This record gives sequence, structure tokens and C-alpha cells, in this order.
Amino acid sequence: MTVKEFLSKNFSMSRIFRYRKFIIFGLLVIIEIFFVANNWMRVSYADIPGWYVILPVTVFFTAENAVKLWGAKSLPGQIVCYVIDIICLLALTIFSDGVFISLLYIVILSEFYLRQLKLSSNLIMGASCLGLFLVTFAVSHWLKSGELDVLGLVSSMLNDIMLITLHFVIFNFSIQIYKKNREITKALEELNDANEKLQVAYRELQEVTALEERQRIAKDIHDTAGHSITTVIMQTEAAKLVIDTDPEDAKRKISAANLQAKHALDELRESVHLLSGMRQGKTMRDLLLEIIHDSSDGTGITVRYDIDDVELCDAKRRFVCNTLKEGISNGLRHGGATAFWFELKAEGDKLRFLLSDNGAGMDISDLKEGFGLSGMHMRASSLGGEVWFETEPGDGFEIHMTLPQDGKIG
Repeated sequence: MTVKEFLSKNFSMSRIFRYRKFIIFGLLVIIEIFFVANNWMRVSYADIPGWYVILPVTVFFTAENAVKLWGAKSLPGQIVCYVIDIICLLALTIFSDGVFISLLYIVILSEFYLRQLKLSSNLIMGASCLGLFLVTFAVSHWLKSGELDVLGLVSSMLNDIMLITLHFVIFNFSIQIYKKNREITKALEELNDANEKLQVAYRELQEVTALEERQRIAKDIHDTAGHSITTVIMQTEAAKLVIDTDPEDAKRKISAANLQAKHALDELRESVHLLSGMRQGKTMRDLLLEIIHDSSDGTGITVRYDIDDVELCDAKRRFVCNTLKEGISNGLRHGGATAFWFELKAEGDKLRFLLSDNGAGMDISDLKEGFGLSGMHMRASSLGGEVWFETEPGDGFEIHMTLPQDGKIG
């Protein structure tokens, strides 16, 4: 341990305040011993030996200060003690040579300063005691000499005046530093407590958010993958019924079922990655191109595209990918489409999605939104966007969507 650490640990202001009563009382007793020893054989006012008055007054003064330090809790009791202090100091000043009197005043003032801690109260008390010291010293000098030499008196008291004044400045400066340090320490403790509570709340929020995300992914698995697998079963069953009478139609249905199965597998893989905390290191554009290429392979369809590479959160990435898969599957399955046009464009703070096909189309008034299309509406709304559809008989089908944009890379 270094000297600096030792001093910081053992002589800090907090320790002084903790043991201030014992320190002040100890200093008082030490000064009184020197005071009595210095005036023991002195013949003072009215030819009275000094110790006749000094010894009993000093003993009484010591006892009274012990009561003040450890017994006087109320303000009236403290005021009475301070009045007794002044009377005792007046008596000691008259029946002594004045040496050590200023030190006794300083001890009394130190106790008051540490008790009050307020600069205004300490200033009043310090000025009052300094004035009383000057008055009692002057009265003592006049009683002893029978005359009052103001210049000589001021000269003899100059050191004591400077000592009391310097004590006030240094002592109260230290007290103010202690008060500020205590306020800062308290503020830091409150800040640490608030920070700990904030960290606990943040961890709880993370747990709740993770649970909600897992529940959302589980629902997506149940809804999207379940819907896709159901569609695959229906398509293959329908293909079995027409494979002998209409092989081309059966082939289209099998192709659509194959594509739907691929999409369902992709959704399951993505959900597993999300649940395990793994994130694909692919851009939004890479993911969409994979879907387009997987959809084209083995189905004979053509997908042209214009894709901006944008930065989206996981929820929006998943929704955009699922919407593209659902749109291609629906166009192939319901409209018999052979070609698609896909756009994903960043426009201001919005992201615009368009998927159109060359399928059979239908009258928009006859459109009945099933699970897939109605799910698009609800999911887009939850993400702050919207989805709408446009179609006409013989003119294909279009899916339009806008979402708030998180950011744009290029």
C-alpha cells in the first residue's frame, strides 16, 4: 500500500466526521492541560491565585463540553451549552495570561462548524466568537492594568485574530469540499442503482423479446410451412386425378407442388436458423435471387427482375421473401403463369415491392383472399406497410406492397 492510499483510506474526511466528537474532545483536553500548566502558579486578578479559578472552571468546562457533544441533542440545549462556553472562556481569559485561549475558542468553533455544516451559520458563529474573544480579552486587560491601550491590545491579539480567521477559512473550505463530495458520492450511488435496475429491466426485456420472437417464428412455421405442405398434398392429389386424361395439366400441378415443397423446406430451414440464433450472412438481394433461381429450376417459368440491395430487419426480410415465394407459387398454381416480373425498389423512406405474372387473371371482384393473401395483409400492416392486388381477366395478377425502409446499401 502506498502512502497516498494509506492516507486516503485512513484519514479521509468521512473518518474525521465519523469520529469528530472524540477528536474534538481529545484536542480540548490536551489544550486544557497545557493551559492549566501554564497558569498554575500565576497570581491573577485581585491577587487570587490562578489555579483557584482556572482549575474548577476548566474541569466544569470539560464536563460541560462532554455533555454538549454526547448529550445535547435539541437546539435549546445546545444554545445553553454555547452560552456556558462563553462564560467559562470569559472567566479563563480574566484569570490567565491569555495564552491558549484562542485555541480553546477554535476547538469550540470546530465542534459548531462540524455540527452545522452550513456556511452562513458558521460565518455568523465565527464572527460572533471572534468579537467575543476581542471583547473578553480587552475586558481582561482593562481589569488587570486599569487602562485600555487599543493599539497595544490589537497588536498583542493580532496573531490570535489571524489564527481564528485562518481556522474559519480552512475549516469551512474543507467542510464545503466534504459536502460536495458527499453529494457527488450519493448521486453516483443513485446512478449506479438506477443503472443496475436499467440493466435488469433490459435483460428482462431481452428475454421477453426473445420469447415473443420465438412465438412469432413458431406461428410462422405453423402457418406458412403448414399451408405450403397442405398445398403440396392437394396439388399432387389433383395431379393423380388428371394424369391419365390431361398429362400436361398433371405436369403443371406436379411442378407447382414441387416448387411449393421447395419453398416450405426453405421456410423451415430459415425458421430453424432464427430459433438457434444463427443469421445468414447473405444480403437481401442474394436471398431473393436464390428464390427466383429455385423457382425457375425444374418448372420452366421465367422470372425477370430489378432488385435494389436494401438493408432490412429480420422480420421484414422474412416477410419479403415469403411474399415472393407465395406470389410465384400462386401464379403458377392458380393462373398457369409462365413468366413473372419482380421489382424491389427503394424510394425515399419506402420500399416498393411488385410481382406481376402473365397468368389467366380474373375479375378483381371475384377475388377471394385465402390464407396466403389475407396473411399478407395482416403481416404488412403489423410491419407498418400495406399490400394490395390488381388483376383482370386474361391480364395476369399483380401483388403490390410498400414497407418502411430500414436503410439502403446501394
